[in-house]
Amino acid sequence: MNWPLPPWHPHWDVWLFVFGLAAAYLYADLRLRPRLASTADPATTRQRTQFLSGLALVWVVSDWPFADIAETALFSFHMVEHLVIVYAVPPLLLVGMPTWLADTTLGHPRLRGVLGRLAHPVVAFSAFNVALVAIHAPDAVALMVTNDLAHFTLHGLLFAIAVLAWIPIFSPTRHLPRLRPPMRMAYLFLQTIVPTVPASFLTFSTTPIYPVYGDAAEAYGTTAIVDQTVAGLIMKLGGGALLWGIIVTIWFRWIREERRWEEIERELAETDLIERS
Repeated sequence: MNWPLPPWHPHWDVWLFVFGLAAAYLYADLRLRPRLASTADPATTRQRTQFLSGLALVWVVSDWPFADIAETALFSFHMVEHLVIVYAVPPLLLVGMPTWLADTTLGHPRLRGVLGRLAHPVVAFSAFNVALVAIHAPDAVALMVTNDLAHFTLHGLLFAIAVLAWIPIFSPTRHLPRLRPPMRMAYLFLQTIVPTVPASFLTFSTTPIYPVYGDAAEAYGTTAIVDQTVAGLIMKLGGGALLWGIIVTIWFRWIREERRWEEIERELAETDLIERS
């Protein structure tokens, strides 16, 4: 079955955000760095790829045709959009920032005090999970799919809160230190719990939770019930897979670092014994 594509039209707010931030990032690293931090290393190829990949993901899920289908027919597409902008994009943007740029922006003396309080693990965790649950309430979804300004504003707010929630894990500046690996893993594990609540409602409900979509899903060969079930599974399994993937990565890196320190300590101890003898 061929899916009907909505008429093409650009989402100018998304274009402005994506291309504006990409241009600012490259201009800062290529033009401003030599003047503001001449001794600092520029962004590596990997960092540029990570940062620009994060912006590319925003563009894909927030522009035509993906966003149009998400807003008019399939809530499962809307769920993918939410998960991308809260679980995938913020980490890529944070790890893609070179240290000098992070110190100049996020670590600026006038900003880091505020960010330090807002990105405190308890505050950021609470705000993120409240926002994630609230934005999936039927009234919030109805507002987003019927009002472009509300849609952009609520997604922007959710994205900003998500960035704060990821700073304890991937902060690129020493002025906003990351949590220790065990605490990072515990923090991310707790992040997998709260989304289970709305995901369960979506997965197991036998009545449409979002009547604003009506029967639009039928044009794509499915029903509103099946669509919201898929959305619930995406929220639970997709979001959980991303978080658990990061937890496992942190675990292996932590173990590798611990073993490296043990080897260094053993070498120092052996050197000390040789010198004494």
